[in-house]
Amino acid sequence: MKKHLVIKNIISKELCEFLTNYLLFKKETYDVLQQTKYISPFCELHGKTGDSQIPGSYCIYGDVAMDSLLPKVMPVIEKKLKLKLVPTYSYARIYKNGDELKIHTDRDSCSVSATLNLGGDPWPIFLKENKKTYKVNLNPGDVLLYDGCKYEHWREKFKEQMCAQVFLHYNEKGSKNIYDRRPRLGLPVDIKTK
Repeated sequence: MKKHLVIKNIISKELCEFLTNYLLFKKETYDVLQQTKYISPFCELHGKTGDSQIPGSYCIYGDVAMDSLLPKVMPVIEKKLKLKLVPTYSYARIYKNGDELKIHTDRDSCSVSATLNLGGDPWPIFLKENKKTYKVNLNPGDVLLYDGCKYEHWREKFKEQMCAQVFLHYNEKGSKNIYDRRPRLGLPVDIKTK
């Protein structure tokens, strides 16, 4: 990818609302499962509280509903970028007040990163591309496409209450890294192909 691109309304407002509610419900379910010790604190099948980038906020890797978005929106992304792609993984997060995403680049599964706003309060994302900084505001259903491995990106401190996002990642066709080295979409990160 040579430069970033925003696609408006890649998914409908109704689907955004459904997926935002789904994530909030999933987080509440996860919280109860943790509080009642029904699942181990090491089990991430229902998500987890925080990661190295955003400690304390609910996130989930490879959720079946979120991974289902990868092939759904891929034809639109391929057409806009004039590239053939393979899906790698999804990662969803519910940001909360005070969260801040430090400047970073992504790992090798993210040569085409798609940041999709699902709902909640607005929160711009910044990216540095060819020494120029861009501030991008996304409405629910809008997606920002960029080379996550190449371009630094970040978010300033969140002053609102809640923002639901899903990150859809792809590599160019021919890459050996399909499904983030899982046998298929919808599986946890620690299930790898041999």
